[in-house]
Amino acid sequence: MSMIDVSNLTFGYEGSPELIFDHVGFQIDSGWKLGFTGRNGRGKTTFLRLLQGEYPYSGTISASVEFEYFPYEMANLSRTGLEVVREIAPEAEDWEIQRELGLLDLAERSLELPFSSLSNGERTKVLLAAMFLKENAFLLIDEPTNHLDRAGRELVSRYLRSKRGFLLVSHDRAFLDGCVDHILSINRSNIQLVQGNYSSWQTAKQREDAFELAQNERLKGEISR
Repeated sequence: MSMIDVSNLTFGYEGSPELIFDHVGFQIDSGWKLGFTGRNGRGKTTFLRLLQGEYPYSGTISASVEFEYFPYEMANLSRTGLEVVREIAPEAEDWEIQRELGLLDLAERSLELPFSSLSNGERTKVLLAAMFLKENAFLLIDEPTNHLDRAGRELVSRYLRSKRGFLLVSHDRAFLDGCVDHILSINRSNIQLVQGNYSSWQTAKQREDAFELAQNERLKGEISR
């Protein structure tokens, strides 16, 4: 696998006095299963768009993989599920498509019927299967559980656990825990990259916050003496 290198990334929206990213730098292995977390408004969506080249920025983002965004925008919903898969992953072999269908517990009729007739959950699964069939792709997966019930979330989590090469945004902590091996966190003053699932990152973050709070209280006590 190759590395995705972010170096001195600086970006702010025109007219805003504050920068979203200020000389940010880190490296991602394109084979990692990354959970992407941070409070709303901290820049998760902005970073995904920067990876896709939608905004001008200072610094560099270097990668030998193509960034693919989920949910994939469909222009024509009247096509069959198979035609949708073929559009996204034209190089995929029939056996590969069947394999992905099996992993996601999708019936073959999902590929035979018009995409518009599928449930939102079935559409999610078809699109994920197609996008993971695309060669040399690093997936940017944005809230895939929006249209999934509990069983569907568990199934898709297991599916993602079997894959490599994605950055996943989700507010479902159990979902993240089930399928990621690294966490990319946008914090107040930096971007943090750690190995582990969401729960292990959260535990470490709570310890770090408690330590900083204790340090601040100690300094306040010394100043007031």
